[in-house]
Amino acid sequence: MTDDLTATLAPYGLRCEHHVAPLGIGTQAPLLSWRLRSTRRGDEPVSYRVVVTAASSGDETVWDSGEVADPAAVSVRGPELAPRTRYHWQVTVTSADELANSAGSWFETGHDDWTASWITHDPSDVDVVDAPDEGAVALPDHGLRPPVELRREFTVRTTPDNARLYITARGLYEAHLNGHRVGDHELAPGWTDYRDRVDYQTHDVTELLQPGDNLLEVTVADGWWSGYVGFDPRRSGAHYGTFPELIAELHFDGEIIGTDGTWQSRRATTRYADLLMGECHDLRREPEPWRPAVVTGDDHTRLTPAVAPPVRVTEELPAKSVAPGENGYIVDFGQNVAGRVRLTARGLHPGDRVVVRHGEALNIDGTLHTDNLRTAEATDILVAGAEATVTFEPRFTYHGFRYAEVTGLTELSENDITAVVLGSDTPPAGEFACDDPAIQRLHHNIQWGQRGNFVSVPTDCPQRDERLGWLADAQVFLPTACYNADVAAFFAGWLREVRGAQSPDGGFTNVAPKLAGVADEGAPGWADAGVLIPWHLYRTYGDEQVLTDNLDAMVRWVDFVHRHNPDLVWRHKVGPHFADWLALTPTPREVVATAYFARSAELTGRAAAVLGEENTHHLNLAAHIRKTFVETFTTERGRIAGDTQTGYLLALAFELLPDDLVPLAVDRLVELVTDAGPAVTTGFLGVSLIAPVLDQHGHPDLAHALLRRTEPPSWLYPLRHNATTIWERWDGYTEEAGFQVPAMNSFNHYALGSVGEWLYRGVAGLDQAPDSVGYRDLLIRPRLGRLGRASARYESVRGTTSSAWSRVDGVLRMDVSVPPGATATVHVPTADPGGVRERDLPVREAAGVRVVHVEPGTLVCRLTSGTFHFTAAAPPPQEKP
Repeated sequence: MTDDLTATLAPYGLRCEHHVAPLGIGTQAPLLSWRLRSTRRGDEPVSYRVVVTAASSGDETVWDSGEVADPAAVSVRGPELAPRTRYHWQVTVTSADELANSAGSWFETGHDDWTASWITHDPSDVDVVDAPDEGAVALPDHGLRPPVELRREFTVRTTPDNARLYITARGLYEAHLNGHRVGDHELAPGWTDYRDRVDYQTHDVTELLQPGDNLLEVTVADGWWSGYVGFDPRRSGAHYGTFPELIAELHFDGEIIGTDGTWQSRRATTRYADLLMGECHDLRREPEPWRPAVVTGDDHTRLTPAVAPPVRVTEELPAKSVAPGENGYIVDFGQNVAGRVRLTARGLHPGDRVVVRHGEALNIDGTLHTDNLRTAEATDILVAGAEATVTFEPRFTYHGFRYAEVTGLTELSENDITAVVLGSDTPPAGEFACDDPAIQRLHHNIQWGQRGNFVSVPTDCPQRDERLGWLADAQVFLPTACYNADVAAFFAGWLREVRGAQSPDGGFTNVAPKLAGVADEGAPGWADAGVLIPWHLYRTYGDEQVLTDNLDAMVRWVDFVHRHNPDLVWRHKVGPHFADWLALTPTPREVVATAYFARSAELTGRAAAVLGEENTHHLNLAAHIRKTFVETFTTERGRIAGDTQTGYLLALAFELLPDDLVPLAVDRLVELVTDAGPAVTTGFLGVSLIAPVLDQHGHPDLAHALLRRTEPPSWLYPLRHNATTIWERWDGYTEEAGFQVPAMNSFNHYALGSVGEWLYRGVAGLDQAPDSVGYRDLLIRPRLGRLGRASARYESVRGTTSSAWSRVDGVLRMDVSVPPGATATVHVPTADPGGVRERDLPVREAAGVRVVHVEPGTLVCRLTSGTFHFTAAAPPPQEKP
């Protein structure tokens, strides 16, 4: 943002379907959105105009919204458009003083008329890695086969102006055109339920084509389609398919080079490549002769343009240390990540085997801890050929690791090995900082847990034989995820899998994409994510389309539970029941289930109301469930069956209790938290609620006490053991017992990191009002605790919002930024509400500020848009209760 104080209202950050200048969108009427900024306090939009032009027609106007008087608007749905066409668009925003500014961008529509065929190498010609191995180098025997290479030579008559490659695979693909890699996507096309849909990508390859002879080469590997997936140790071909396949079309100058029987194929020299087991490069193997590819079908009905951002290399981390170990070298990258290793191996002789094993932790004797990987081998192998120095980097696998054990080399330095970090490329959205190093490290760990588990789908963990899209993990962490990154497109893509996996009678699955052999459907708090996630995305990003896309599925889910439980107490299981997973004090399952039943019914009714539907059935149903919950599980003293933290948290957060029982329930919750340490004893479902609920009901000091706790169970305890991500369990490792049961002990699991939302909302105070959508009405209400400073910045759909405060020598300084088109209610914590100043003026005289009322220790103001600087007498630090 410019520092020019005369700068006027202007749009920026243009998006199409939540992407910057996307290629190949498939939406009929795409969402065109923009953000607003201005250095003038009180600058507000009054109207906008969007014009869309077609590049193929000399920028002829194809749609003009006209001048639309809508001060709240930061997006519009565009017109229906032609396929395979680039469009330019411009938005002009006019302020109240009739000053107008414009910004422009472009997007391109996808492919809708496929003619290519699915092709592969002859499956009967593919050997497995346990075949007789020349050179007597033993390789793992897990039934995996080499990836497949496919190619097509063709001629280009003239230099093309506009060439596009539309491509996907059942499996994973990597394409090269004339020796140059196409795009930068990793693990493409990503994971979908291939029985319902296969995402394709669009690549601009104009610069890679050349007049004359050209060569398109594609390698396809098993991936999620036919490799090991989930915790079933059998070949996962039983889940989706048995052999990787490719479909692609290259369009240029009116010509189409599509996959068909004219393509050639062969087995790759790579011995195998598997997401869980790892990858093996055998440099002794000579390329095989090419042979005709096999056509396997021409079904195009499941091909869909990719919605979510691709997986990319998001960072590279050099080794922090390389130390001799019992079996070679132990490499520490200093950070638990999802990705792979790039290794320069020196001093090789033909047939030498270099093995890279991956792990999240070290055993007490300094060896690599791999027990918690279960059946995932997470091992990459290089078999040397004639070259003495080789750079080895797998392409079709990824691992969750901080440490690598490298064997088979006589020398290895820190400069020889790098961790290559992979993740869905969700743009950063938020920043949080404070003066407590431990809390700052916690925030760091939460962010890295998100990065390591947002890999095509929101997984539970990146290291062991699971890596599934568990719905509960995603729904409890979503509010934190939205602050950390722009996840609108990421979750829009994944919700297609959630909807697609729904059973015909309405049951949501517990994981998505759906996978055979995994507990199917109906777990309370898990399946309810099909309701909770669309609602939170709507509130965060303000796009009603997410409700339109999901409302029918939401209705079917609530009605499904209702049919099985007509007395409104969710007693009858409609699937497995995980309760409050990994809680230290278990909550009765019926309490958890009925609370979620009420919440899903309520949000389904509210979603219908947003979309203008007259049906009030689900709002009435929610009211009846709340009444039944109180009658069944609550005493007149406000005690809830089971008497657990999670029971009270669900009842309070979901507003299930009548007003007279709320104070009693809050008092009992406070007793339970205080008597435990104060400490958290919840599992996955309760943990995201505890700080916000305590804060909302007048106990932010207790929430801060939980945040500062360093003994288990706590968020800071893992830092004593050098954790760099969030653990699955509160006690994943303890001094007394060592590592927890390896069957369920991930050290990169984001669910318990859902407290990250309260760091933004509570500690820094950056929130939106309960009835606000898309951050139109901000709520700035910092909870200082014993901290000296904290700040948060968030790139909302309206523009940049921020809240920063510090207290030094008895003076509180508080800075707030409100984007144009938004307003804010600000709570200034102070020992002297009458002495608050904004810049150099008493607060009541400041432009854009209206004092609303005074609360004990707080001055409450309403702000227009702009940047504000408050000073006040600082309140005393809140002590630990």
